[in-house]
Amino acid sequence: MSDDKKISLKDLPDLLTVKEVAKILRVSPLTIKRWGKKGKLPAIRINSRGDRRYRKEVVLRLLGVSEE
Repeated sequence: MSDDKKISLKDLPDLLTVKEVAKILRVSPLTIKRWGKKGKLPAIRINSRGDRRYRKEVVLRLLGVSEE
């Protein structure tokens, strides 16, 4: 997602990266990671590095938005 484009909720992938979630919620990526550790925003770990991905529906629920 480039910085100058508007975010369309229907175009979001089902799994979002830390940076994508941070941009949507307008917080820093470090905040997203902290929320994950506290259980506020559960992450899915992928690959051998343990990269974090977040389910779109969980992020939208945190925003108070429901999927159409």
